[in-house]
Amino acid sequence: MMMTKETGRLTIPSDTDFLKETQELITRWGADAIRDSDGTKLDTGLKQLAVKLYSTYFVARGYNDFAEKHPETVQSLYLMSDRITATGTTVTIPFMAHYFDQQIRPNYRDDPHEYWEVIDRTADAVVPTTNWSLLPDDDTVTIRQAAPYHEYTVSFLAELIWDPTEMYNHLTNHWGDVPHQIPFDVRYPEAQQFIRDTLRRWLAANPEIDVVRFTTFFYHFTLIFDDQEREKFVDWLGYGGTVSVPALKAFEKVKGYRLRPEDFVDDGFYNSSYRVPSRHYRDYVDFIARFVADQAKILVDEVHAAGKEAMMFLGDNWIGTEPYGPYFKDIGLDAVVGSVGNATTLRLISDIPHVKYTEGRFLPYFFPDVFHKGGDPVAEAKQNWLTARRAIMRKPVDRIGYGGYLKLAAQFPDFVDYVTHVADEFRDIYSKIHGVKPYAGLTVGVLNAWGKLRTWQPFIVAHGKRYKQAYSYEGVMEALAGQAVNVRFLSFADITSQGVPKDIDVLINVGAAGTAFSGGDAWQDPALVTTIRAWVAAGHGFVGIGEPSAIPGTWAGRTFQLADVLGVDQEAGFSLSTDKYQPAPVADHFLTDGLTLPLDYGESTHNVYAFPETAVIAAANDEVTLTSHDYGQGRGVYLAGLPFSPQNANLLLRLMFWAAKKENAFQTWYATNPETEVAAYPDAGLYAVLNNTSAPQTTTVYTTGGQQVSVSLAPEEIRWERIDHEY
Repeated sequence: MMMTKETGRLTIPSDTDFLKETQELITRWGADAIRDSDGTKLDTGLKQLAVKLYSTYFVARGYNDFAEKHPETVQSLYLMSDRITATGTTVTIPFMAHYFDQQIRPNYRDDPHEYWEVIDRTADAVVPTTNWSLLPDDDTVTIRQAAPYHEYTVSFLAELIWDPTEMYNHLTNHWGDVPHQIPFDVRYPEAQQFIRDTLRRWLAANPEIDVVRFTTFFYHFTLIFDDQEREKFVDWLGYGGTVSVPALKAFEKVKGYRLRPEDFVDDGFYNSSYRVPSRHYRDYVDFIARFVADQAKILVDEVHAAGKEAMMFLGDNWIGTEPYGPYFKDIGLDAVVGSVGNATTLRLISDIPHVKYTEGRFLPYFFPDVFHKGGDPVAEAKQNWLTARRAIMRKPVDRIGYGGYLKLAAQFPDFVDYVTHVADEFRDIYSKIHGVKPYAGLTVGVLNAWGKLRTWQPFIVAHGKRYKQAYSYEGVMEALAGQAVNVRFLSFADITSQGVPKDIDVLINVGAAGTAFSGGDAWQDPALVTTIRAWVAAGHGFVGIGEPSAIPGTWAGRTFQLADVLGVDQEAGFSLSTDKYQPAPVADHFLTDGLTLPLDYGESTHNVYAFPETAVIAAANDEVTLTSHDYGQGRGVYLAGLPFSPQNANLLLRLMFWAAKKENAFQTWYATNPETEVAAYPDAGLYAVLNNTSAPQTTTVYTTGGQQVSVSLAPEEIRWERIDHEY
């Protein structure tokens, strides 16, 4: 089936003194919108073109005159000092050590003895304020009556005096001696009024702008640099930068109790999304999200009153606008745009509800770190497109785009050619499947502490980056993002309060013991455990990957609280005196049919052993790595880890169908070569076979009713066929 040639659905960046070249690329790429970027301005002539104009709009940064006149409004956060060991009864802590003093400074304006906290970490005790003193000139705290050889820390309120994104761009692109943008806090009434007045003036002065691209609203995700100008702490989901004394007071009034500095510092973990969220932190996230939605709606209403669209960038200052949360719909946005790093982040954007359209910003960003002599932007673009394309076939974004300096990209003809291909192929896909429900063989529930609130966001640390202790699990998200299954994200609280939803065929619990994704202490709740046991026994499936349902150190004599469902448990070192006789691995099994052994478990999970009645499908070094276990009328399946690869994506699909006892339907709209995939759209009478590689591939495609056909694909090809095709 031929690709249709269309234009539009593409946003590209531009800059001053680049009018003619921009016009040429608009025509070549079929772009229908242009945008500015951080550090660029649109050429005046571009504003006369028949394309949509996006303008980046910063709400709470880039207004140093206001921030300097109102220093009390500068944004702040809680930070923890280095851990210092007392060697005597007096110890001095230089709490700013190893922090970047161009980014943060201590907040001495609000009484440190009221809003700071000194903690004896060895005894897990707060040091009385009468036992410590502050020397602001040296940024030190001195503790008296210290316990020798106890560790101490200072949790201090610090001001953010350099916007993290502007700082990152500044340091990355060597912008030199330009003023550092100071972020200010919308929590203050004078800041709220300034933000509204400034936006009204800007809207009146820029009548030609069609789309106001809020980048984003008020609070940046947590990004702190060290004294060597390197990243020290990053949490793309972190609420650390939302703290202020007015916020703490308002929280106490709304929620009825007062927060401590430790509620934010959290032993130095800063409530990362890997931590099982405390009740206090959940309450705080809810409190901030409601406030941000209320304030953002005011600005969106102003944009609409001016006859323009309001778009939000899913990044930078996006904290409090979680798009799967309860208040996002109240903001009234027209669109969301986000950065696409892989299939998972594509689905994170494309599945967002309550907006008219979504847009994905593809890589590479047109910055000198890629677009330089000897650089290979085409290679990065290919990888980015092929990984994201899998997810587009399940749920496309409505638009794609790029960001950065167009002048740089235009110097690479091969890259210009590849973007032409990407834009054309995206528009062709969209024209065929937009609004069409794709075939799904199963409905899968991903079970963790966050549930729907952080749909498609488990295992993210920094956006789209790989981490040693996460890649073995996040492969599950990447596989699911492009597979022929429906995916729902459920929290433990959802299960205990409402049971497992009726449409779920299989539950997946994946992650390391004690994390929010495995569940930690949530598994101490008998209601959670018994609800899932009864549900599996009734004929459903449970897939555990890594350390599912695990409580570190055991609980009630088990590490895996659903060990009876999974047929395996993890040795914690307490039952070494009890002999464990591993069942012999089965010779052939549906789960590994056609796969290349040994399987890749990433970092794997160690010390897991099987029960006598469990089917061991794979094992290594006296540790089981893949098992199946009948439980009542249902099944439990265990896997030691799943980094993303085409074969592992195929393995996961097998695990889910097997656990759900639907293996007889597995070969429906299915490709036997893991480097290829099938996406079917029965309502449109179409299906597509994808080659997800840059090499030729041959595969056998199973359609329905056992029918099959051999397909040979060119590199990166999508082969479209009609479902009524005669074989």
